[in-house]
Amino acid sequence: MSATSKELRDILTRTLNALPAHADELRDLDAALGDGDLGITVQSGSAAVVKALGALHEEATLNEVMLAAAKAFSTANPSTFAALVGGGLLAAAKTVKDKDAIGSEEALAIGQAVAARIIERGKSQVGDKTVLDALVPSLDVLAASQGSATDTLDAMIAKASEQVSATASMQSKKGRAAWVQERSIGHADPGATAYVRFLEALRSALAA
Repeated sequence: MSATSKELRDILTRTLNALPAHADELRDLDAALGDGDLGITVQSGSAAVVKALGALHEEATLNEVMLAAAKAFSTANPSTFAALVGGGLLAAAKTVKDKDAIGSEEALAIGQAVAARIIERGKSQVGDKTVLDALVPSLDVLAASQGSATDTLDAMIAKASEQVSATASMQSKKGRAAWVQERSIGHADPGATAYVRFLEALRSALAA
């Protein structure tokens, strides 16, 4: 399955309209480890992206869609997560600059670009108890998948969810969460959880 620019806009709009429902969950998870602003970041960022996508001209390219999403999410709420995700999406926009549709190969390139930029700007890696702990393993699943889009997403969600559970036993090494040191153990990483909720919403959007 592949998605044109217009199809991607529709899918992302349905996906992001579902994410604010998880704002309280993400706020509570983040409050246990940091300043509790992740729920607001996801809620305001999702709404801003939906608005930005709706304002694009009918023939907007995939690159324009990605750029609009990046700018909207990064500026909707002043947080580290918003800056990292927005920066990742900016990097990802370059991967679809000359593309007419997004399939599994393009989706993998987008995910890898996002992960690489988060690693670079956040000076973090897998094992630091961040969104990377769910994102990177799920991309490995995508890279190896031979199934349909929905089957692939199911497998990515399963792997990412497994990794979120694993973050609960880790000590946070980055951001405000690192300040609480060993008290971060026992709590799942909120950024990784947000990523799983995104994948779940994307799966529902594709099935709609």
